[in-house]
This record gives sequence, structure tokens and C-alpha cells, in this order.
Amino acid sequence: MSKHRRQMRLTARHVAYLQPEEVVEAMPAPPPGMREASPDDHAATIQTLFGGPDERDETWVFAYGSLIWKPACDFVEMRTGLLHGWHRAFCLGWNTRFRGSDANPGLMLALDRGGACKGALYRLPADRRDECLIKLFEREMGWIPTAFPPRWVTVRAGERQIRALTFCIDRLSGRYVSGLSEPEIADVLAKASGTRGSMAEYLFATVEHLEQMGVHDPHLWRLQHLVAERIEAAYEADR
Repeated sequence: MSKHRRQMRLTARHVAYLQPEEVVEAMPAPPPGMREASPDDHAATIQTLFGGPDERDETWVFAYGSLIWKPACDFVEMRTGLLHGWHRAFCLGWNTRFRGSDANPGLMLALDRGGACKGALYRLPADRRDECLIKLFEREMGWIPTAFPPRWVTVRAGERQIRALTFCIDRLSGRYVSGLSEPEIADVLAKASGTRGSMAEYLFATVEHLEQMGVHDPHLWRLQHLVAERIEAAYEADR
């Protein structure tokens, strides 16, 4: 007998109210104090992470948010993994370009210290490691200095302990946001929208794909319910 899937309160109908007419993937100009990362910057990051030529056949990336449903590069294997010592949190602020505006800035997911997080492990093709990493860094670190630099973590996948790259918040970056209640986070996610879509879409896609993987995140599940309530109140109250 197939396992009954939970029914999300947040749906594509809710998301449609906040989506821009046209989604723009191109990088906008960086905000003050930042600059667009160059290929040399990404090559230097690879050099720092790997410390020179790396002969290992496996390079893994741990995805906890949008990389789950929109991978930045090719991969040859995907597993579900559990990372201890870090948790998924809407702690990266404030986004006024991609999924937010000056009037309604967005709040993005990053890994913050403490707890644990289940997500997706992607294994990169060994013969195209640097090419794939550069695509990943162009997506996640288009501007520098970055507020969530890549780092090595150890993720459990079944009986294996896998060393993987992921992106964790720098609490000293000036973009770290903490102390918000779930209703306050939901207020942000129910309003923010930018050139690449809305925060409601971001939340919807993340929860939906985690559930498809068999991963239930109670915090995100409560948020999707709260965000749907707020969108209904704003757009459907008179229906």
C-alpha cells in the first residue's frame, strides 16, 4: 500500500498571485559594498577548497534549499543525506533583487549552526569537477564577499559518511538575520517577490521536493501553512 502523502496548504494557486510577469535569470548589479565575482575568483575558491590537484573520484554537494529543486550543474548521482550540527533556516537577508524588492525584501534559506538537516547529496562528474563547481559558485556566489561561503561538512547517507561541500551562513557578514518568530517569517515570505520569482514560490518548491524525497521539515511545513493563510487573506478575502 502506498504511503499517504501530506497535502500542502500552499499551492501553485497561491504562488501565482505573487509571481512576476517575466522571470529574469541575468545577474543584476551588485549592492553597495559588493562586486560581481569573476572566473578568477571562482578558480581561487576551488584552489582554497581543494588545496591543489585532487585525485579523488567523488566530489559531493549537499543541497538544503533551492539547489534541491533547481540544481546549478550536472550530477551523476543523488542521495538523501543527514547533516548534524547545522539546520536549515530563513536567516539570509535581506534580498531586494532576486526574490524581493526594496518595499518587500526577501529572506533566503541558509544553513545555521545547531541541530540537524536532511537534504540532497549530489555527486559531480569526476571529469568535469571544476566546470560544475564554477557553475555552482556562479549561482550561489555571484557577488562577493559572500554571506554564505562554501565549506566542507560530513553528511550521513545510509551507512556512508560523505564529505560534501555546502553553503553555511557567516553570522558576521552583516546579512545574518535571527530572532524572528515563525509568524514574522511568514509575513516576509507571503509578500516578497523579485526578478527571479517570489519567496512563496521558493518555499513551495522546497517543501514540495523535500516531501517527494520523503523528508518532512516541521518548521517549513508550518511556514507553508502560515504563508498560504496570509496570501488567501490578501488576495481572496472578497471572493
